[in-house]
Formats: sequence, structure tokens, C-alpha cells
Amino acid sequence: MATRLVQINMKAHDDSALGRFWAEVLGWGIDSEAPGVTNLEPVGFAYPDPTAVCIDIIARPEPKTVKNRVHVDLATTSPAHQTELVERLRALGATLADVGQGDVPWTVMADPEGNEFCVLEPRPVYGDTGPIAAVVVDCADPGAMARFWGEATDWTVHEVADDHASLRSAKGVGPYLEFVRTPDAKSGWNRVHLDVAPYKGDDLATEEARLRALGAGDPGIDQSGIHWTVLTDPEGNEFCLLTPR
Repeated sequence: MATRLVQINMKAHDDSALGRFWAEVLGWGIDSEAPGVTNLEPVGFAYPDPTAVCIDIIARPEPKTVKNRVHVDLATTSPAHQTELVERLRALGATLADVGQGDVPWTVMADPEGNEFCVLEPRPVYGDTGPIAAVVVDCADPGAMARFWGEATDWTVHEVADDHASLRSAKGVGPYLEFVRTPDAKSGWNRVHLDVAPYKGDDLATEEARLRALGAGDPGIDQSGIHWTVLTDPEGNEFCLLTPR
């Protein structure tokens, strides 16, 4: 048994407006599932196609107060493409952001609600990922995080180094999941987190027990009113275990 990484969950004051922004950025379609919920996926996407990790934007009133521990990196194909993409994003409402990155070849930006993301310089490794090169998670121990998520999901660990680690779908398509060592500690509830789901026909309770045995924890919240399960990874990052699909 295993889960698959199905989507990035992002909180927003205005889910519809932020959904329009990211749909324009990625060239994806918009599906509003319910009031306060906007889902984005590639046009023609058929779940559970591993070529993309979708985005679910949820309306919430809480303000953003700290740098997100989960963000996306956007792929580019040339220096000219990187420059053009940054300018297009600024025209859509993104801004340049300073998170202490210093002099780096990528460009750090923030979407209209302040969520950080990076526009990468061209890198051959991301040549076939689609518009999202990687989903990046800040952490203290990349190796330990890669071990947990590699066992928790059906993704394959590609690289483990002291300061970073990466995974990708076992089918070798779509974006990477990357863990990057950072000195800052987690503070508060993550406004951006990962959602995973078991395969169709698997048992949700059995999968929850398996994840807990791997090191998943309990966020300590009342979950009586929801039909999914909120867990935490070994570094306390919340993630949702959705119903099998």
C-alpha cells in the first residue's frame, strides 16, 4: 500500500482571485468545487495522471505572517524565457520578494497574497516536468524527510545530500518533491501543505495506521467535522490524507 501526492493545498483570502492568477501562470484550467474552494489542474487532466500535482485553493480568513515552508519552483527553458516569465508574472500581479536568498541565479517572487515561489534559471533536470519544476519543502533534515515521504508515497527518492533531497513519481514524470535544509524553525500552521490519497480500493484507516507507523503525527485538532484526516510529517508539517481515489 502507498499514497500518491495529489495536490498542493493553499490557503487564501480570495480563492477565486488567487486561482485565476495561478491558472494564468501555469496555463491550467479552473474548477470551483464549492464556495471557498478553487481547484486548478492542467487542461484535459485525468486523475490520477502523475504528470502534474494539482493545486487546491481554500478560502481562510487568517493572515499570512511568516514565510511559507512549502512553495513551488517554476521551470524555464532559457535565460530569455526566465526573464520573459518574470515580467509576465509581474504584469499578472506577482512581486519580487526577498527571503534572504542573496545573489542567486533564480528569481524569488510572491503571488498576490504573498505566497513565495521561485522562477528558476534553466536546468536540464527540469526539462520535462511541465511548468512546475518542483514542490519544495523547507526542513531541518532532508535525508530523514526523504525517507519518510519515500515510504509514505509511491514516489522514488532520486537524490539525498546534506542540504537537500529530491523525489519524483515512480513513473519518472511530473514535478519533483524536494526537501531543502533551512535554519528557520516551523512557526504556526502551514498555509501551504501537501495532500496525499490512497489508491482506489485501499482502506483509509489502514493507510493512516501505516503512515503513523512510519512517523506521522497528530496535529492535535478536532477532526470530527471533516471526512479526511490531518496528520503531520516527522518535522511537524501538516498534510491531509484524503479518501481513496
